[in-house]
Amino acid sequence: MKLLTTAVCLAATAPLAMGAEANFDGDAVNQAPGGWTCGATGKGSPDWTVVAEAGAPSPPNVLKQSGVATFPWCVKADTETADGAVEVKFKPVGGKEDQAGGVVWRWKDADNYYVARANALEGNISLYHTTKGVRRAIKSVRAPVAPDTWHTLRVVYRAAAIEVMFDGKQYIAATDTRIRGAGKAGVWTKADSVTLFDDFKAEPAR
Repeated sequence: MKLLTTAVCLAATAPLAMGAEANFDGDAVNQAPGGWTCGATGKGSPDWTVVAEAGAPSPPNVLKQSGVATFPWCVKADTETADGAVEVKFKPVGGKEDQAGGVVWRWKDADNYYVARANALEGNISLYHTTKGVRRAIKSVRAPVAPDTWHTLRVVYRAAAIEVMFDGKQYIAATDTRIRGAGKAGVWTKADSVTLFDDFKAEPAR
């Protein structure tokens, strides 16, 4: 699969020791956030930019994906860990094919990572593994994912165990061993989803 990169900062990092957070308020608007690598799995043209958003959970800025690609993603450079947790607040604001917001972890490259996502058009939460550029489902459940509303998505992962929580409630508990070892964490969308992200957190296992 072709890697479409809009911003590359800090290619190699040490393993995550303390945790990493981002609310994008210190980043310049209309640009990709500093310290993140943004692109897509598959085809298309993702557009990851920091924008002003008065209604953000922590104003003034958020990260917005408004391009169209198979699976847009944006990962934070200083989040390398094998076990831990990743969390983000997201708001699906547009998209005719999809209105999705998600998180990725154990991200090795554009074609290999785990992803959990919530979809406002489908009304569900799904867990996938992406290997060799192909996304395959592990588990999917119905959930009240309202459009144009801020939600919180959190994943805790340790060895083969994966727990997916949405707005403070556990929706998925699964095991999977396809992707092992350390990788980066970040955010994700699908197709023509227009999605806002804020208050990103990545934590190592305690």
